[in-house]
Amino acid sequence: MRDGPETLDAYFPVSRETRDRLVIYVDLVRRWQKAQNLVSPSTLPHIWLRHVADSMQIHQLAPDIRLWIDFGAGAGFPGLVTAILLADEPSAMVHLVESNQRKAAFLRAVIRETDAAACIHADRIESVTDHWDEAKDGVIEGVSARALADLEALCGFARPFVARGARGFFHKGRDSRSEIVKASHTWNLDLVEHRSLIDPQSAILEIHRIDPFV
Repeated sequence: MRDGPETLDAYFPVSRETRDRLVIYVDLVRRWQKAQNLVSPSTLPHIWLRHVADSMQIHQLAPDIRLWIDFGAGAGFPGLVTAILLADEPSAMVHLVESNQRKAAFLRAVIRETDAAACIHADRIESVTDHWDEAKDGVIEGVSARALADLEALCGFARPFVARGARGFFHKGRDSRSEIVKASHTWNLDLVEHRSLIDPQSAILEIHRIDPFV
């Protein structure tokens, strides 16, 4: 099958309006890729499957969640894809945390062009989480990250939100089991492992509880 928006039909069919927004997004990735490395060049010919469809799994696992924080947003996978899927939900917002200013500029451009339900925090993750104000910024329901850090580190970032009721959703590759074992030496986790629909050897880890071992 040719890699294009029709790729989504086999996995997660979307409305015409959502598809149009995703087409704008992918076109912007391809244009900006010439000036900065947004995604691995080897994956660009398969961007609809490897990045868009893969990212859409987060929303499919948690369609009820409206307020997200996405760590290390980079090119916007999965956070910006989630924000596009939620674009017509008036109460939705995806907080994209990205300290690289050039990538943050790219994310802003996509949000302007697609009306995605997202906002940018162009700062380090610790700075954002340490100064999170629920009265102003909202009560986060979901935390996501993809290709950012190992599970042990991600749990440290996500714990303040998970402790207040949020769920974590982290894309992990073929070494997901070893990451779980390593993280379990530091954290007591309530975790569900979902096999990826895009790459059966990968997984999405859904975390409901993160407690440090005392």
